[in-house]
Amino acid sequence: MSMPAQEKLVCSVGVTAYNEEENIGNLLTALLDQHLHRVEIAEIIVVASACTDRTVPIVREFMARDPRIKLIEQERREGKTSAVNLFLAAASSDICVLESGDTIPDEYAVEHLVRMFEDPNVGMVGAQKVAVNTPDHIVGLLSHLRLRLEHELCLEIPRLGEMIAFRKVFDRIPPDVAMDEAFVEALVVRHGMLVKYAPDAVVYNTGPTTISDFVRQRRRNHAGHLYLKHKYGYAVSSIQNRRVLRVALKEVWGVIQLLWLLFLLAVLEGWSRLLGWYDFAIRRERHVVWDMAWTQKQNVKSAREHMPKGVMVEPPKKAVPAVSPGRLKQ
Repeated sequence: MSMPAQEKLVCSVGVTAYNEEENIGNLLTALLDQHLHRVEIAEIIVVASACTDRTVPIVREFMARDPRIKLIEQERREGKTSAVNLFLAAASSDICVLESGDTIPDEYAVEHLVRMFEDPNVGMVGAQKVAVNTPDHIVGLLSHLRLRLEHELCLEIPRLGEMIAFRKVFDRIPPDVAMDEAFVEALVVRHGMLVKYAPDAVVYNTGPTTISDFVRQRRRNHAGHLYLKHKYGYAVSSIQNRRVLRVALKEVWGVIQLLWLLFLLAVLEGWSRLLGWYDFAIRRERHVVWDMAWTQKQNVKSAREHMPKGVMVEPPKKAVPAVSPGRLKQ
């Protein structure tokens, strides 16, 4: 049974878009089809920055279908921060959800993000980013690996982007800031509120498909984070090299363990096949009546219930420590 309307957490959703005709229709459809229980979307505001394709006409088609969808057009492309400030000025709710126009939210993404604001101490929540690129080439594989490492890092200390939710405890972002999500994080922390990561709130995007685009993306992001640290004294978790190195070494150790297990599997499988050949070719043994592997005879249901949490079973949600206000230089 859903909660009464007056008890729901009401939010405004903002979408920043620049020439997103390939994706904006799917994005708006996904937002309109969100499964909501404790949360209500009051409005969806699309800020279209100097779009020269069909982004604006597509948004207008959706506006005719649902009055919650609104459009703000920028004549000139002035950067994402400028678009975010236009959204903040127009948003009517105290809780804002901000999403990039080149992403698609999972059907429960808004619910899982916004419901965390039932805790009055929470000021910002971020979604888990999942790349939809098929990792069949080196750049696609790098995108998947980077996001997996980022996910592990966020489980320890949030580093948010692509889709975030936050309390509107500020009116605007300085125009010289390129990394808007990181600056929102800094402002929330300055107000003494907590930053949380919601791994069950998933947002899908496509990573770069060329080495040059991969480097271009990572280069601009790192420069923006360094500027934020230099001018405003706030360091996002991804530029804390010791944390990143520890997470990376954990992945490397996992690869070493996998290689060892594959080697052991190959040895045992080879030995078993050699013995099978001996039974067939020398002993003429057909194994019509099986030589039973008795340790396999178990209560499957009971074994599954006592199985350690791992690859085949969804891992438990890890507690994510809050970001301490002390991380921000006053």
